[in-house]
Amino acid sequence: MFLNNESIKNRAAWEAKGYRLPRFDRDAMVAKTVKNPTWLHFGAGNIFKAFQADACQRLLDAGLCETGIIAAERREKKPEVNDNLTVKVTLKADGAVEKAVVGSIAEKVYLYGNEARLQEIFENPSLQMVSFTITEKGYALYDAKGELLPDVAADLAASPENAKTYMGKLTALLCARYKKNKAPLAMVSMDNCSHNGDKLKAAITCFAKAWGGEGFNTWLEEAVSFPWSMIDKITPGPDASVAAMLAQDGLEAGTPFVNAEESEYLVIEDNFPNGRPCLEKASIYFTARETVDKVERMKVCTCLNPLHTALAVYGCLLGYEHIWQEMKDEDLRKLVETIGYREGLPVVTDPGIIKPQDFIDTVVKVRIPNPFLPDTPQRIATDTSQKLPIRFGETIKAYLASDSLKVEDLKLIPLVHAGWLRYLMAIDDKGEAFAPSPDPLLSTAQPFVADVMLGEKPDCAKLEGLLRNKTIFGVDLVEVGLAEKVCAYFEELTAGVGAVRATVHKYVNL
Repeated sequence: MFLNNESIKNRAAWEAKGYRLPRFDRDAMVAKTVKNPTWLHFGAGNIFKAFQADACQRLLDAGLCETGIIAAERREKKPEVNDNLTVKVTLKADGAVEKAVVGSIAEKVYLYGNEARLQEIFENPSLQMVSFTITEKGYALYDAKGELLPDVAADLAASPENAKTYMGKLTALLCARYKKNKAPLAMVSMDNCSHNGDKLKAAITCFAKAWGGEGFNTWLEEAVSFPWSMIDKITPGPDASVAAMLAQDGLEAGTPFVNAEESEYLVIEDNFPNGRPCLEKASIYFTARETVDKVERMKVCTCLNPLHTALAVYGCLLGYEHIWQEMKDEDLRKLVETIGYREGLPVVTDPGIIKPQDFIDTVVKVRIPNPFLPDTPQRIATDTSQKLPIRFGETIKAYLASDSLKVEDLKLIPLVHAGWLRYLMAIDDKGEAFAPSPDPLLSTAQPFVADVMLGEKPDCAKLEGLLRNKTIFGVDLVEVGLAEKVCAYFEELTAGVGAVRATVHKYVNL
């Protein structure tokens, strides 16, 4: 079976194998979308195909909208042969599998190579929303030293027509819309980072101030919105076991697919000056900015992300290949339950629209233990230095600000910090070397543990410069009184082969 428009017209063959197919007139949808686009999305990766594109398809199936999505990627990697169709495989914790052909993408364009078509889309007043899942790095203008990235500096010194950077090209496209008709627009970051709308706005504004006149900048401020959003759905890279399952169904090798968990949350600030699709009818929340912030803090600071990072660090050290396997490890299960329920929930931000207790219960009991979700600690350990300040630093700050809670009572959050120091040694609990996941601050942090040897007591005084780094930890661990505890844990974690297991077992059972 070859996935394309012609193939899925044989509905009986696909449905007999359990696939949910688009129920709308796809040819009509494509024609209407190309002529009058309403939704353009940059970064058409796994989470977009498994979540936003599928949500749009549900609206199309129900007759609640007539246009789909135009997907924009950086560059064309290979010719499109599947008519922008994708197979979505939902892996449920009970072992059930749902398969769907997602066909809401009407057109695919490229930031580098389709400039004329992209400008045409931006200039069309029908365009309501431009959304993004390009990762937090996509909005970066400065390096770790706070200096402008060279390509950004070059763009700022040039002109919109000659822009080379992602954010520069986007600003040029907005400038084209301003010059054409000044139609309002929502620029919606859906990336998994705090206050994502502000990050996007800051990047665009930087270029606009360098290039645009007063009129363009005023239009950006008054007619273009940059809503905040919070997104949560685990979509690991396409897994070989899923590919094998699709092959058993008769799909050709290379068929594009995504595999994902069932749970999904997308909460968006309802600020759309040119209207928007009725995505609330596809289980997406629209609410006030303050509520988006609360949901994001609940997830990132307490109910999910800290637990994932704890499992990532210790999963790498203890040799685990999948996150779900770690939840069968009594010590690691106790580690995340204590961090979440005992240390995090007392300071959780309750958003009102989602109950924190229900959210964390689903995370701990259903989502993370899902044996059919092929996520890895190595993937989640990527960029840990960028995650620690939000995932744990905010909880520490909340304890410091509390009249009833004491920061010295935190027991297992400091154990994660110590575990990350142990992780930086790039030696697992068996004494074998491993490759740390990519992280922009590895070269900054690893020298602090470079002289530490397993079985020898580390000189913890040498760690002070790292433990005082607020960029990494969100707080000065020395100043807040946690450095001594982190160093004591680190001593135990480096006592020799097997010390990681022994240390975790000891402290989760105290």
